[in-house]
Amino acid sequence: MTTRIDTVRLGGQDGPEIGVQGFGAMGISEFYGDTDEAAARDTLDAALEAGVTLIDTADVYGSGANEEFLAPFLAQHRDEVTLATKFAIERRADDPHYRAIRNDRAYIRQAVEGSLRRLGIETIDLYYMHRHDPEVPFAESVGAMAELVQEGKIRYVGLSEVTGAELREAYAVHPITALQSEWSLFSRDVERSAVGAAAELGVTFVPYSPLGRGFLTGAFADASKELSSGDFRAYQPRFSGENAVRNAALLAPVHKIAADHGATAAQVALAWVQQRATVHGLTVVPIPGTRKRTRLEENAAATRLKLTESELAELEPIASQVAGDRYPDMRSTATARE
Repeated sequence: MTTRIDTVRLGGQDGPEIGVQGFGAMGISEFYGDTDEAAARDTLDAALEAGVTLIDTADVYGSGANEEFLAPFLAQHRDEVTLATKFAIERRADDPHYRAIRNDRAYIRQAVEGSLRRLGIETIDLYYMHRHDPEVPFAESVGAMAELVQEGKIRYVGLSEVTGAELREAYAVHPITALQSEWSLFSRDVERSAVGAAAELGVTFVPYSPLGRGFLTGAFADASKELSSGDFRAYQPRFSGENAVRNAALLAPVHKIAADHGATAAQVALAWVQQRATVHGLTVVPIPGTRKRTRLEENAAATRLKLTESELAELEPIASQVAGDRYPDMRSTATARE
């Protein structure tokens, strides 16, 4: 029988009870190469068996295909799942490279109706602004999301990739339940301001890419030579050229600690993220993604791994030594606006 993970309240005592680890569904539809659909659906079943109940998607993943993939699962398990999706990154069918950030009221209303239709549900539990356009005031964007709450189309408002100051500004318009940004042993930009603001406001922090897009699993010796051309990581700075080799060498203490616990490198990396809750005094629900049941079970087991103070100290220097940015173009990230 699968041991279920512990639970927390999303956004405080008024929020839904969810597993302390969530599931990022992005890779099922795009970015990491071909997907075995049957295996991916089995992985979703494994998530619920383990108590992983926050399922995260976005309208941009597969240009809506990810939401459509989740629809049958939601139809069968709607009462067991807290469903999060996102808007703000516009794509075009006639140009695979086109990306634009849209936070205007009209676009938000168009986007939510599309997501509801593809997901086959009446209400989105947690609706995120995927990226922030500084040219659009939060009074307009978050104000529009607040209207969706009043209309019953969404239950809770979330933001992604915002600074601490931006989170406070948005919160003044409407309570923000969750902040989703990249946070891992490789990426600690959020600790500059966003984490402190989230703790102050009682906002749940949802780290995406808590495994550094797979780098922290220890799977790569030289990622620049090991990734296929169909894998978007092949074009990410941390996976490219000399950066890839340098970053792989940084994992030596992760492997050592994993061996000491009889755990995997991935579990150590996830445990580190999970323990940020205690370090910073806020609720933390990371959303690692996978398409395999065995990896899902491995990830969930990481919630029961506790690292010692000396082990945390060994891991502390890693982020400052990482070679390469999180993305080839950092302009739409909170880091660029700090």
